[in-house]
Amino acid sequence: MVVTAIPVGYFAGLFGIGGGLITVPFLFFIFEALGVDKNYLMHLAVGTSFSIIIPTSMVSVYTHNKYKSVDPNIIKTYGLFVIIGVLLGTTFAAVAKTKLLVIFFTIVVFILGSYLLITSNQQSKRSKNFKIQFRILFGLVSGFISAPMGIGGAVMNVPILKYFGYPIKKAIGSAATIGFIIALCGAIGFWYSGLILNANLPLSIGFINLPAFFIFIPITMFMARVGANSAHKIEKSRLQMFFGIFLYVIGTIFIFRYASL
Repeated sequence: MVVTAIPVGYFAGLFGIGGGLITVPFLFFIFEALGVDKNYLMHLAVGTSFSIIIPTSMVSVYTHNKYKSVDPNIIKTYGLFVIIGVLLGTTFAAVAKTKLLVIFFTIVVFILGSYLLITSNQQSKRSKNFKIQFRILFGLVSGFISAPMGIGGAVMNVPILKYFGYPIKKAIGSAATIGFIIALCGAIGFWYSGLILNANLPLSIGFINLPAFFIFIPITMFMARVGANSAHKIEKSRLQMFFGIFLYVIGTIFIFRYASL
């Protein structure tokens, strides 16, 4: 858990992600090795991931906001529809097939990664015309997909904001803030559902594992600040290229994860 927490925190700050893409698979295998009930392995990994993302995102958002890279207008409108999407996605996660969710998300990640790599050296000519209908659509989709995967949604929100003309650094900072909203709603949802289902998992409250939470928090909070500061020292097009490569790596990991399910 200690070894995993270091890159999770750093990438959370560098790319504005919550770290769930890395945390969930590692926690899944850790809990499996510890003999946790197989029926609740993914639930516990996702719920714990969301709880870890909350303070990590707070540090990341604070640091990005210091560089004025968070757009309040995006958060006020777009964030509302993300919350609705998270609530719908949490409900859907209870009945959906895991393999279907994994392969769908893998395809989305590769598409977004390709977009960022192709446009990394291009100057955006789009204005900030992120109309309300697009905020509703993408907000709902982002929240809906993020909930059952235990992620903060930045892998979708950064490319979406970039597409609508936002600079990469402002897109990352705003996505980090939206990730905090997703994590808070997701953690509450999985905590409550664990209590309702009376899972009674060891050293856990609902679907949130306390030892993992307390081990990850101090490390990820520190590393998130390091990563966020690093993001503002890297040239814009190079940062976008790195994020595109990062998405390709995550997509590849999900392919192997799909094969092992």
